[in-house]
Amino acid sequence: MLIKTVLNRLARFKGFVFGNVFFRKVEGEESVVVEIFPRKRSRPVCRECGRKGPRYDLQPVRTFQYLPLFDFKVFFLYAPRRVSCALHGVHVEALPWGSGKEHLTNDYKLFLGRWARRLSWSETARVFRTSWDSVYRAVSYMVDYGLNHRSLEGITQIGIDEIAVFRGHKYLTMVYQLNEGVRRLLWCGIDRKTDTLLSFFKEFGQERCALLEYVCTDMWAPFLDAIRQCAPQAKNILDRFHIMKKFGEAIDQIRREEHKAFKAEGQTVLEKSRWALLKRPENLTENQTARLADLLKLNIQSVKAYLLREDFQRFWEFKHASVAGRFLDSWCKRTMRTKLEPMKKVAKMLQNHKPLIMNWFEAKGTLSSGAVEGLNLKAKLTMRKSFGFRSTDSLKIALYHTLANLPDPPGTHGFS
Repeated sequence: MLIKTVLNRLARFKGFVFGNVFFRKVEGEESVVVEIFPRKRSRPVCRECGRKGPRYDLQPVRTFQYLPLFDFKVFFLYAPRRVSCALHGVHVEALPWGSGKEHLTNDYKLFLGRWARRLSWSETARVFRTSWDSVYRAVSYMVDYGLNHRSLEGITQIGIDEIAVFRGHKYLTMVYQLNEGVRRLLWCGIDRKTDTLLSFFKEFGQERCALLEYVCTDMWAPFLDAIRQCAPQAKNILDRFHIMKKFGEAIDQIRREEHKAFKAEGQTVLEKSRWALLKRPENLTENQTARLADLLKLNIQSVKAYLLREDFQRFWEFKHASVAGRFLDSWCKRTMRTKLEPMKKVAKMLQNHKPLIMNWFEAKGTLSSGAVEGLNLKAKLTMRKSFGFRSTDSLKIALYHTLANLPDPPGTHGFS
């Protein structure tokens, strides 16, 4: 079977025919080279309006890289025509296998982009003997197409959080769709200010904002302000994970201060106790369980803080919001009577955000508070896997490519 026959099956381009097929060294490698010619009496197509027009002149021959064949690189050779369009003037014709001055064909970009979801960008470039920049352009092509063709209908639940990127307290604000069965990245923006989130709501549109029923966030004030401005009808639910994280930070602060005091007196009461106090009982190892049992026999500040946290866990188990609200008030009063300053700060935080915390019961069973953290974990894995980022823009493209469930551009093959 001739290579030309295979190409006619996989990549038939209307108005064009394949010519000679031969071997030639391209970019220092022995490659398969395929000539392409326009059909006789065919007219070039304007890339702006899609209308045919008369040929103005002929450009020099260009090389376009296509899908590899039997470990050989494949290149198309074609001399583009310039079309004289009555509406848009003189410019290079539209090419069905590529766009602009890009030397990668659309099928090859789709091929590289799909592999870049499985491998790191650097590994994808190494395996297919291309450059990191080529992989970046391929992924950008897929992301641009996907963002322009995705559906934003039926979104009623979103989650908002930030992740640290690079060094020096730089952040990306992440907005996820949390509807059951459709959990994906909707938007990401630089920084974590009120204006950052307002930019998302502006792009999302007033009509879609009015349809939001639940918004899951942490207690970051700029996020809460932006939500109040743009989606006041939505129930703002404080993420359970972030609330319990505050408890862990308070316990660890008390433990560190107490351990320092004991150590100054030559005692090792709190040696190797950190994870025994911070982890949930069901997640402890055998040694940590034994260590916790020893600690619970002591009347020390760290243990008191631990018991307060474990007592508060009952809050999430109540079925009625009114009962949970009374328990929350009671717990805060008891905590404020203690001398545990970090825990008292947690109690004040709970009191200040009580209405938003109570919204959790309205969405119970509908919105999972762990969904945002799960998506954040995938985002961090993407950042580690696709190493080699040179800018925040390339990082955002990688996150959209992996987490946004974007539709792929149409292609002529399905082997990647």
